[in-house]
Amino acid sequence: MGALVGLGVGVGLLLVWSAFALPRPVEPVQRPPGRVRRLLDSAGLREVSTAGSAVLCLGCGAVVGVVVQAASTTPPVALAFAAIGAYLPVAIVTGRARRRLRELAEVWPEAIDNLASAVRAGLSLPDALSGLATRGPEPLRAFFDAFALDYQVTGRFGESLDRLKVRLADPVGDRVVEGLRIAREVGGGELGRLLRNLSGYLRDDLRTRSELESRQSWAVNGARLAVASPWVVLLLMSLQSDVIQRYRSATGALVLAVGAGTCLVAYRVMMRIGRLPTERRVLS
Repeated sequence: MGALVGLGVGVGLLLVWSAFALPRPVEPVQRPPGRVRRLLDSAGLREVSTAGSAVLCLGCGAVVGVVVQAASTTPPVALAFAAIGAYLPVAIVTGRARRRLRELAEVWPEAIDNLASAVRAGLSLPDALSGLATRGPEPLRAFFDAFALDYQVTGRFGESLDRLKVRLADPVGDRVVEGLRIAREVGGGELGRLLRNLSGYLRDDLRTRSELESRQSWAVNGARLAVASPWVVLLLMSLQSDVIQRYRSATGALVLAVGAGTCLVAYRVMMRIGRLPTERRVLS
């Protein structure tokens, strides 16, 4: 019996000594996500890796280049369309991210009103957020369902909010999450008023942005049409071997390079002039 007690005391002293004497493991510093990773997250493609997206772009470019080369037998033309094919997945993901953010922006006021009603009815913040998995807008239910599961498993409100922010990848969601975090930590008695003010602000912003986007849509569509038209004509010319062969020379390749550069610069300038300011994720 004495040996068992001595062993237990020795193990306890050893654990106390190791807590102070042994060096603590250094947590690795997490680097901020790159531009491609942020784009994939905004498009709701968290399961797609950046390497996988790069391979997809290269594969699309190679397929398009081979097809155009077989049709035109002109390497400069095939190379130009290979570059366009490689950029096609990026354009699709960018459009998907833009539509997703617009869709979330449209439903956030409803979700915030639902959350304010739940808080006003006496529910706790975790319960109110978990309730959005069934009572909230359809596009947000999956995110809050995952939050409810996280909080049920861990019981840690702050970490569950962090994972919710990562899944949402949305500037408006960042503001809502951080407001709820502060209200939870300091016991926000003004949470209901804060949520109502935020809902009104988001509705006004959405209404203004919709009017501006409807007015500028003609400029954006015109810029895209102006850039795409020459390349559609070139693609049709690829079916005429006697015409497309002229681009096999150094002069033809130079014409293609200058045309591609001009289209790229003109499109970027037009889009930059006509684009609306977008909210950044300053709280991510």
